[in-house]
Amino acid sequence: MRRDEFPDLQCFFLQPESAGRKTTMRASTSHLQQLTIFTTVLTGGGVGTMYYLLQKKFSESDYHRLAVQALEACPVAMESLGAPPLKVHNLHLTDRSNRIYQLTAQIKIPVTGSKTGGYLYTSSFREPEALRWRLKQAVLQLKDGKTIDLLNNSPSTSQNQAAEHTQDLDVDRWY
Repeated sequence: MRRDEFPDLQCFFLQPESAGRKTTMRASTSHLQQLTIFTTVLTGGGVGTMYYLLQKKFSESDYHRLAVQALEACPVAMESLGAPPLKVHNLHLTDRSNRIYQLTAQIKIPVTGSKTGGYLYTSSFREPEALRWRLKQAVLQLKDGKTIDLLNNSPSTSQNQAAEHTQDLDVDRWY
């Protein structure tokens, strides 16, 4: 590549100061700053777009939707949270509790109400024949440590009985 072929890039080529002496690279500081800013903005925009699209995909999935519906259908859990209003937050993408495979999904959904918040631990499987997701487990763990099994809780069940149903569920060690 010859220097005279690309006049805009001449500042990036090594140019000898004089014969037998060191060579230096002359580059415009403003060009380098512009390149750095452009690269940073482009990278940040790409990462932000990817994060948004991933969160959107998770929130629109059947396994996520089924879990939130199970929570909304449980009056004991909704009352414990102080909902409505129920706020379903974005998944923590780096949380190792969130695992989605072709036929199984295990996610930890942060939720809050007006009283308190917690995590909705869910486990779902996909029926191979119908290709529909089914909720296998849905447990709400509140910030105070109380757990409520959403699938084994009827509206007439008391909060103490709901806690008894969840004693064997170990949501702290989901891998």
